[in-house]
Amino acid sequence: MGSRVDGYKSFHQNAVYLSCPANHSCAAPNLAEIAVACGEFSPYLPGSFTTPRVTVSPSMEMLPFRSALFVCLGNICRSPLAEGIFRSVMTTERKGEGIIIDSAGTNGYHTGEAPDRRSIAVASRHGIDISRQRCRQLADEDYVRFDLILGMDDANVAAIAARQPANARAQTGLFCGIALGEHRQIPDPYYGTDADFERAYRMIRAASEGLSKLF
Repeated sequence: MGSRVDGYKSFHQNAVYLSCPANHSCAAPNLAEIAVACGEFSPYLPGSFTTPRVTVSPSMEMLPFRSALFVCLGNICRSPLAEGIFRSVMTTERKGEGIIIDSAGTNGYHTGEAPDRRSIAVASRHGIDISRQRCRQLADEDYVRFDLILGMDDANVAAIAARQPANARAQTGLFCGIALGEHRQIPDPYYGTDADFERAYRMIRAASEGLSKLF
């Protein structure tokens, strides 16, 4: 069993600093590299680590970002909302030209389907249309195509890291971590109520407004 790795945002904008039980000072761009830098645990094997609290600061070498992929489990609830909300924020701020925004799921169970009707409804109540989106699974080429690949929760971030190909160039991490510098997961509202979808909307909206500052 590996040990817990607790991350925190560094105000030095050029690296990710992590504290761990081994008292290492690790710098790594994502979960996959933390295991190499720290050697304390493997992020790939179920049960090999407790819930990671990894918050990254954006690499100065990549700023400003020009593309973002939002990822959740099935690409039907949270990540379609994030795609639609972030696109709306960027349009409002007149930053949308030439920016690539997309979403995907770590599994492909819903490939080709529209987003969950409740996600469509909550977005519509706020003036955003996500009904034409179609679910897809995270692919190897996404790690080269996008500057940022952002998971909605720790499990998504670990799954993103586990699939990362050798030629990856994207910076990966927790959505709220990169956008707001806070270890805040966006809960999956799938088994919840309309109020849970509204809460997800508000959290994603706040993170999207923070993320826009990096574009």
